[in-house]
This record gives sequence, structure tokens and C-alpha cells, in this order.
Amino acid sequence: MHSDYKFSSVLLVDDDIDDRTIFSEVLKDIDQALTCNTASNGEDALTQLENGLRPDIIFLDLNMPRINGKQFLQEIKKQEDLQDIPVIIYTTSSEVQDKKETQQLGASGYFTKPSNIRTLEQKLRKTLLGQLSEFEL
Repeated sequence: MHSDYKFSSVLLVDDDIDDRTIFSEVLKDIDQALTCNTASNGEDALTQLENGLRPDIIFLDLNMPRINGKQFLQEIKKQEDLQDIPVIIYTTSSEVQDKKETQQLGASGYFTKPSNIRTLEQKLRKTLLGQLSEFEL
């Protein structure tokens, strides 16, 4: 694994299977040693965390069935053993209100899903290196 990466294990929570697949493939292209677990909604992600999964960082979509991104974020920030895991909002929403709300709920960063793989790779690299500016409002 790239020695400068701050994170080596990732949990992606996103209901769109295509987005999960692309994200996972880009992550593997960045570094084969990176571990990427996925969940299709907040409920599934909470179950994985309750069963002992401890990723270094979570990428979280906002608009999902069952438990949405904001509800998931509220839930993990209440749990002492999970509240320190950085959560990056990874969504199609570029609404300033969503950015403000998720920041208030404890998200560590926010980026809008890019329209091309190259931009996604650049943003993921920056995030893994701890260089993503936290919130661009």
C-alpha cells in the first residue's frame, strides 16, 4: 500500500450498484492493498458495523432507502466506538443545505459524485492522503 495513505480500509454506503462497482474498481486501481466493503443502505451498513466491521473511513451517499445517509450519520455519531470514524459524504446532491446539515451532524468531508472516473480517482487519492478540503461550501 502507498505509504502516505492515512486510510487502508473503506466502507462505501450507496444504494446504486453501478456507483458501488465503479467506486470499488477505482479504489483497487489506486492500490490493490486497499480494502473496500460495501453496503446498499444505512441499515445494511449499521449491521456490518454491529458485527465488528471497523473501516478506517466511510463514504456515504445521502439518498438511500430504509436508513438514509443523514440518519446513518446521526446513528454512528451517537455510538462511542464508531463516532471517531471519518465519514465523507459522497452524493449527487450539491445542495448547500445538505453540506451544512451533514457538517453539523459530524461528517468529515463532502464531495459530489463526479461525472468521470478520472475525477473520482483524483478525489479518492486526495481523501486517502488526508488532503481533501473538508467542506467546500
